[in-house]
Amino acid sequence: MEDREVVENKLTRRGLVAGAAAGAFALASDPAAAQRCPETPPARIKGATVWQDLDQEELDDAYDQAVYAFNSRNIAERLAANNEKALSVIGKPERVAYGPSEIERVDIYRTKRPNAPTMIFIHGGAWRSGRSADFALYAEVFVKAGANFVAVDFNNVLETNGDLFPMVEQCRRAVAWVYRNAARFGADANEVYLCSRSSGSHLAGCVVITEWEKQGLPRDILKGAALGSGMYDLKAVRLSKRGNYVKFTDEMEQALSPQRHIDKIHTPLILAHGTLETPEFQRQTRDFAAALRAAGKPVQLIVGKGYNHFEIGETLGNPYAVMGRAALELMKLA
Repeated sequence: MEDREVVENKLTRRGLVAGAAAGAFALASDPAAAQRCPETPPARIKGATVWQDLDQEELDDAYDQAVYAFNSRNIAERLAANNEKALSVIGKPERVAYGPSEIERVDIYRTKRPNAPTMIFIHGGAWRSGRSADFALYAEVFVKAGANFVAVDFNNVLETNGDLFPMVEQCRRAVAWVYRNAARFGADANEVYLCSRSSGSHLAGCVVITEWEKQGLPRDILKGAALGSGMYDLKAVRLSKRGNYVKFTDEMEQALSPQRHIDKIHTPLILAHGTLETPEFQRQTRDFAAALRAAGKPVQLIVGKGYNHFEIGETLGNPYAVMGRAALELMKLA
């Protein structure tokens, strides 16, 4: 995969400057502006720094999407309406177990094309919300393009008593199930891909560092992955208010920080973020991409100009927008 940075829809707003990641084939180097709401926060005395140049309040805000996305509720309403419409078009999915518990299910949306590739989707929700049933609107794009779409259901962190390990293991088992059972739903096991959003991209990052050979599976069971707006090193996250509901430990921080295990990555990656996302979500993506490049791993960084966290997520359901276009190109279905 070409190692480059793609910049979409040129637009800037007042906010935090977060320089574009370096790359030999970078197409642009415009500063990226994180958008706060309100744009000018109330005056206050800055506290002691706890992470880079951020004090505790700034760090907490940098891991709170609502602070940087004034229209999050509107987008949630739009997604729900579009999800119902997509279901009426492509029909309800086949829901199949990948594990013993009730929530350990995958929703399979089949395409009409025989022996088709498959896109697996891991949803976000700050690790504490979201269900696979909410994402038929993403499935429609892939099904109509000639790919199966499999949305993974898994426990949230409130149900696992603050532990991220069970969630990661569920996602890993779901991906392994899809690979082993591809023929069951008319898919090609040698054409399995992964996409994700937000905290789902953290989980997906943990999936791509899985040592599949230890399970008797090929190291490259995933032929590519498109991860949007994720977190790839948990140190800063652990210091933020997300630590109020995730019971971070040294073991969790180390084992579940994909950026610290790049040697285990054998999957070409597309990483995306919007210029109006929080400064930390932009940094997480840039740093991960830079580390992958430095290690000689195939990676493409996409910077969506003028998109906040929720808006760039919507583009996964649009074949002509940032993430939808990139995911289809990854599968050679554009």
